[in-house]
Amino acid sequence: MQAYGGWRVGKCDRAAADAIWKSGCCRRLTAALLTSRGVRTPEEAASFLREDTGLFHDPMTMKDMDKAVARIRAAVEKKETVGVYGDYDVDGITATALMTSWFRQQGLRCVPYIPERLTEGYGISEEALASLAARGVTLLVTVDCGVTALSQVERAAVLGMDVVVTDHHECVGDLPAAVAVVDPHRKDDDYPFKGLAGVGVAFKLLSALEGPGAEEMLLERYGELTALGTIADIMPVTGENRVLIRRGIWMLRSRESAGLDSLMAAIYVDKKRISGTDISFSLIPKLNAAGRMGRVQVAFDLLMAQDRREAQRLAGELCAMNTERRTVEDRVFREALEMLGDTRHPEEPIVLASENWHHGVSGIVASRLAEKFGVPAVIICLEGEEGRGSCRSYGDFGIFDALDDARDELTSFGGHELAAGLTLRRDRVDALRRRLGEYYRAHEGERSQQHILIDFCVEDPTYLTLEEIDALKLMSPWGVGNPPPILCMRDVVAEALIPIGGDRHLKLVGVKNGLRFDCVFFGVSVRELGVHPGSLVDLAFEPGINDFRGNRTVQLLLRDVRPSRMPGDPSVGMARRFRAGQRLLPMERAILLPDRSDMGRVWRYLTRRSRRFDEETDTLLPDIALRSGVPVPGRVLVCLWVLDELGLIRLTETEGVMEITIPRYEGKADLGRSALLQKLR
Repeated sequence: MQAYGGWRVGKCDRAAADAIWKSGCCRRLTAALLTSRGVRTPEEAASFLREDTGLFHDPMTMKDMDKAVARIRAAVEKKETVGVYGDYDVDGITATALMTSWFRQQGLRCVPYIPERLTEGYGISEEALASLAARGVTLLVTVDCGVTALSQVERAAVLGMDVVVTDHHECVGDLPAAVAVVDPHRKDDDYPFKGLAGVGVAFKLLSALEGPGAEEMLLERYGELTALGTIADIMPVTGENRVLIRRGIWMLRSRESAGLDSLMAAIYVDKKRISGTDISFSLIPKLNAAGRMGRVQVAFDLLMAQDRREAQRLAGELCAMNTERRTVEDRVFREALEMLGDTRHPEEPIVLASENWHHGVSGIVASRLAEKFGVPAVIICLEGEEGRGSCRSYGDFGIFDALDDARDELTSFGGHELAAGLTLRRDRVDALRRRLGEYYRAHEGERSQQHILIDFCVEDPTYLTLEEIDALKLMSPWGVGNPPPILCMRDVVAEALIPIGGDRHLKLVGVKNGLRFDCVFFGVSVRELGVHPGSLVDLAFEPGINDFRGNRTVQLLLRDVRPSRMPGDPSVGMARRFRAGQRLLPMERAILLPDRSDMGRVWRYLTRRSRRFDEETDTLLPDIALRSGVPVPGRVLVCLWVLDELGLIRLTETEGVMEITIPRYEGKADLGRSALLQKLR
């Protein structure tokens, strides 16, 4: 069961939501969700929901775009041989396919080059430059890479090649001496939308080359590629990206594409109904598998394929590689867990290194570790005296800035705040671990706790109709900056709890104001939930629709379940009277007095659930009582006081809010040292 330190429930401006709804631009539930995310007027709502190219900014306002356009137009006029240098992830592959297709449509000979992850690594190599020069390339355009390639751009000039850099990664230090460096993250770039993926920057370059009003034509030609790369690189689904993704998904559904159609057929994705979620969890892993397993050309060839039979063969290869990737990933993840041993709550970033790990899965394993332990993670694959690592952040912590602070321990690094890559000498791994730990502790305020973020509380369950939930798709696609809606509903009667999937999952039938809701909780059994039929609970959920054989019904996808608030619980009142020094009756003492097993249950629950709790006391105490198996909230409160007294936790209560943090603790706790327990006995 996912561990959350508490719920963070946003507010819906009811008056603003009513005004947006009555304007006719959306339904009630959509209007409420918009206002919970900061939209205040019907005009702002209409702007958010737009999907036309009128939202696009002028690409010529991007720094160096004029220089890039002039040099490329000169190459087209002179019929030069052009190279496109990409990256081995889906963003880089789609950007390479997009630029290669455009150059070939201009009648140019275009040589695409994507380095292999396992043998060449990230970025531009001098060997690749020599190969491109030998093939007659006089202009090299980089996509999704190049902004840190200072020496490589100088080498290209020696070999007789001009370079136009297009990238979206953070700019560190000096820029390469290229003809143009187009990157919205340049410190001197005023382009208003910084969230473009590498393929998004390449799309903006084509927009500038084609001239004003060309975006519609470019979306028809390259919409699928742009959407795939933007989703794959986990870019914010707002502004220009929302239009690129939404229109790209529509093109994927409606236009024939030998390669992508064959891949969708191979993995049984319904082309006509494909969603952003399908792309994220079905298409992108298969395309990424090629780069991860050292055969990136297969994915590129699939995207460029014209012959359907050849495309079907390539799709089969990708599926086989993805199966192999999963096997390797699971092995590396298991070995990483063995290295961590009994560590439950790391206090600093995880940094692990091994000679036996496959670099192609290092990023995925780092992501899984970060999610499991709630801290950033770095997985380093050692080879000889060198190591290559993949870094993934957690919460609001900026991993790129942390690497920048430790740059003197590294040979190279690059990326952005959520994900990055690095190279270093083998003997600097321990130093990197120490430096990242120091930076992490110094920036504790930037570390996000494991809270579930809820858009707003649904007070009127009539908002959750089939029509209202179906209409939420107007706000899609979902992603960073525009996440799927998470709502909550309080004081729901858990009428029935039904095990499903061999008791690996459960179905909860909830009743609120006479309305029944079918809820599904994946990965949680009835026993793990700990709720009994008839209990009053609060539900955190993603509103959804179950479509079974044409029968569409509302289904709430549960994210968390907790007991409803219990203000004024008599056992808590008893505990507070005891703590204040008042005398209790023997029966009251018996109700409050925990034994060793009670203390153990509360302690195990806390350490398994989260590193930090920060929530209203009237909500947190009954939740711990339910989850730990110590059914009396007042007794739970005594357990917490004792744990605090013994130094096992740090406990504070301020204005009805309880905060619990779990510091490092070595050794065994002696309950006999508790003056509080002795007094209660």
